[in-house]
Amino acid sequence: MAELAVSPTGIPGLLVVSLPVHGDERGWFKENWQRARMVAAGLPDFAPVQHSVASNGPVGVTRGFHAEPWDKFVSLVHGKAFGAWVDLREGPTFGAVHTQALDEGTAVFVPRGVANSYQTLTEDVVYSYLVNDHWSPEASYTMLNLADPTVGIDWPVPLEQAVVSAKDRDHPFLADVTPVPPRRALVLGAGGQLGKALLAALPGAQGLGHQDLDLADPDAVAAFDFSGVEVVLNAAAFTAVDAAETPQGRREAWATNATGVAALARAAVQHGLTLVHYSSDYVFDGTQEVYDEEDPLAPLGVYGASKAAGDLAVSLTPRHYLIRTSWVVGEGRNFVATMADLAARGVVPAVVADQVGRLTFTADLAAATTHLLTTGAPYGTYDVTSTGKPCSWADVAREVYQHLGADPATVSDTTTEAYTAAAASSGPVAPRPARSVLSLERITTTGFTPTDQTAALSAYLAARAGTSEEQA
Repeated sequence: MAELAVSPTGIPGLLVVSLPVHGDERGWFKENWQRARMVAAGLPDFAPVQHSVASNGPVGVTRGFHAEPWDKFVSLVHGKAFGAWVDLREGPTFGAVHTQALDEGTAVFVPRGVANSYQTLTEDVVYSYLVNDHWSPEASYTMLNLADPTVGIDWPVPLEQAVVSAKDRDHPFLADVTPVPPRRALVLGAGGQLGKALLAALPGAQGLGHQDLDLADPDAVAAFDFSGVEVVLNAAAFTAVDAAETPQGRREAWATNATGVAALARAAVQHGLTLVHYSSDYVFDGTQEVYDEEDPLAPLGVYGASKAAGDLAVSLTPRHYLIRTSWVVGEGRNFVATMADLAARGVVPAVVADQVGRLTFTADLAAATTHLLTTGAPYGTYDVTSTGKPCSWADVAREVYQHLGADPATVSDTTTEAYTAAAASSGPVAPRPARSVLSLERITTTGFTPTDQTAALSAYLAARAGTSEEQA
């Protein structure tokens, strides 16, 4: 009896599954779909929602080629068949072919956009199909002619002797097939620091701003058309941590960071989306030396509490990457840009020295995101920051001053308590975690290497200076 095994083919994502079949004089039994074991063996956790069964009577019944708009797990309940698959997806493997003998002990996982065809080799063949979207008469299929000479399938039963529908005989040849485009990636919060970096790292992604989809409106999220979307990257958030301590700000923070994210998580479940969500060190209280992904949430303020609530909602979606980060620096307003402006104006600042963490550059966050999405890394929570020795805000300020030719000694240390007391005259000041150092062990075990924060800071300041010179 064969062991359960999942084997790749020459078509990316097309997988052959060897199924153990247990038999005796009474007949046989197999686990046709066993999620936990099959996923552990290498099958995607594709979340099937419909099971269909097709019966074919005579030898030589030939169906296809059909590239369907969903993922498909096909196996035989009875009989033997010959399977052929052609990659009709846009990309370098367009036109790639795989053929496979099928019986009760062999199944095939067919990714969206790969055309499948089956020819019966015995009478009364029964096929079983699991798909991760509900069949609809409006569903769009991409077809290929069974007799295409450029594909060159060596059919066991010649097509002139096979049982083929008139429709399947009239499909276009490969030269006339329009490749199946990849499903879209949506970037929410496209105008922000991280959103801009994600759009740069994900060619073809669609960026949505607040005016396109208001995350604070659950009804708008529920009504949004996610058809043709595969991944949603949520870089939208209410990030005004001090304003969140006001009555109005509290409502806005919870509406966007918690209620809106919960609505997005529901949509991800409903539409089978992969949800990438970005969170913050503010979900922790800052009392530990280092935080990892499994540490309990303990936010100090309203912003952190609203982000923690959103994290919990995201963690319940089957396909999610929850990426926690800290001290984000990108294109737009941020601490490093502020210090650079102060250095250019000759300001002598007092900067908090008792909050410790690491910088994170949006290009690194975007690179980590694409790494997780393209390598098939396990779903779950990942901490992502730059590497290097943890430092304080005052240390970062001095580094900025030195890099720009200003005297780093003019940056003096202050405490969180003194900063809060001075800023309180302008309104509420949110509590900040004293330590925001996140463990990078989990993300590095996937093969991703974050950037050293000192090197990244130098590159950021150099690029910013170059941009300023061009604009001048």
